[in-house]
Amino acid sequence: MTHRIKIAGLQPVQVLAGLAGIAFIVFGVVGFTRTGIGDWATQSFVLGFSVNPLHNLVMVAVGVLGLLTALGSGLARMYGWLLFAGFAALFVWDLMITGILAQNPAEQYGNPLAVNVNDNWLHLGISLFGLLLAVMPARRKLVEDEDPVLPEPRSEAFRGERDGAAITEPLPTAARTTEPITREQAVVDPKTERVSKDRIKH
Repeated sequence: MTHRIKIAGLQPVQVLAGLAGIAFIVFGVVGFTRTGIGDWATQSFVLGFSVNPLHNLVMVAVGVLGLLTALGSGLARMYGWLLFAGFAALFVWDLMITGILAQNPAEQYGNPLAVNVNDNWLHLGISLFGLLLAVMPARRKLVEDEDPVLPEPRSEAFRGERDGAAITEPLPTAARTTEPITREQAVVDPKTERVSKDRIKH
């Protein structure tokens, strides 16, 4: 009996990616109820976090991506890496926008997502959550393989020579009879070019 390790069914990383996707979508939809979609300059607050229509759209898009990548464990881990890299970069930019970091090389773009200090720490938390998804180990289980089915041994008539000679089929019963044959039915031996006379009918 042999043992084989394989990945077992739905993985925790897929569940977390799906739940995160739902949370992002809900947050974005609630944000749209506060800001609307007509004026992209509108700013509002959801649970103390500053939002605008563009911010809400980003949240909904990230949520949809989470639901799609939850279909596979590898995709879910890739989603984790995307969350980690994207929101870590956004966190650093947030620090520049809110003045915590003095230099802001993207100052000319202003504050397109209408972030505040609370958003900074939210984005940091999302980034760390993405890292957790990316490095989460797969749940595995031990599977016992069935004993292999051995082929049935062949008879001597079906075995070829050990030197690799072609396997020959046994002759039909009719071909092994000793009945005499006519001259027209006789087969000449290519080595001797002779036919046994006692097998020829007269």
